Amino acid sequence: MMAAHGDIPYDRANEVKQFDESKIGVKGLVDSGITTIPRFFLHSPEVISDLKKPINPTGYHSIPVISLSGERSSVVDQIRRAAAEFGFFQIIDHGISADVLDRTVAAIKTFNEQPTEVKARHYRRDIGTGVAFSTNFDLYHSKAASWRDTLQVRLGPTPAEFDKIPEECRREVMEWDREMVKLGETLMGMMCEGLGLDAGRLKELTCLEGRVMASHYYPYCPQPELTMGLTSHTDPGMLTVVLQNQVSGLQVKHDGEWFDLKPEPGGLIINVGDLFQIMSNDEYKSVEHRVVGNPYREARVSIAIFFNPGTRDSLFGPLPELISEEKPAVYNSFTYSEFMTRFFNKELDGKSLINFFKRSGSHSHSH
Repeated sequence: MMAAHGDIPYDRANEVKQFDESKIGVKGLVDSGITTIPRFFLHSPEVISDLKKPINPTGYHSIPVISLSGERSSVVDQIRRAAAEFGFFQIIDHGISADVLDRTVAAIKTFNEQPTEVKARHYRRDIGTGVAFSTNFDLYHSKAASWRDTLQVRLGPTPAEFDKIPEECRREVMEWDREMVKLGETLMGMMCEGLGLDAGRLKELTCLEGRVMASHYYPYCPQPELTMGLTSHTDPGMLTVVLQNQVSGLQVKHDGEWFDLKPEPGGLIINVGDLFQIMSNDEYKSVEHRVVGNPYREARVSIAIFFNPGTRDSLFGPLPELISEEKPAVYNSFTYSEFMTRFFNKELDGKSLINFFKRSGSHSHSH
């Protein structure tokens, strides 16, 4: 007879290593028919109790949905308000056909739903070739693992080796990147105008050139109330554009409350990253968001494109045009590589990154 859990010393590091080396991912665990999740996926009571709080029922409608087909000055104003107040908004009428959206999601889904042994060939943490596929980039140093598998592809400034991108989604990933370059330029141009800057200001600073795709696959979880799909965090870079299927799960924090973000059919989700908050000198907000464990039989698929500077050694900080005696710089300047080193050396959590670069004695103004 097996000893009860209490009698066996629990070696978390070893269990995590065994799981990682098995290369099966969370999807492989689900396919194996498990009904309880491995212990290293269990989140602390504090995290879990926070999930039990009732979500504001009107919360579904609170994140602005903006049509890009309106008059430019009106769209710029709507985006400015959304970025300043919520840090998140959805866009529709963005000019990318429904066919391309569906094809991109389907290709990522197909990759994740292949037999485990086929996917295992791609399973690696190191993004040296520009492509990595694994469960949680912070698996080895997070307090608890989260219920998702992620395919990451570096798109710029130095793109991944084309033949290293899984064949099932290679063409679609490249096609999506071409669409994202166009959309990213449009959005960043409007967001610059919203700050009173020239539309090309951030493009000049290479802020569209560093692009990474992280496509997350959140399979059904047999015990969703005990784990997370993605823990609460802010995105480190400039801007994130998310395409997802219609399975909900994303939650956004606003005024201290969590709101469900209901995906708008044919829409894309946009959010401000920490670097954009810093460069805007706190005009725009990078806000915490998370994904709950997936209780549905259908997987949630989410494809995020992170826009970052292409130059790692230039200095970044609040833009000089946005600094004045009334509004002094809230942050110090730093190189982008310093900034990202800080991000990857910590567990994914809340706002500790942005606070690290705050000037001493400086208080963030909330609007």
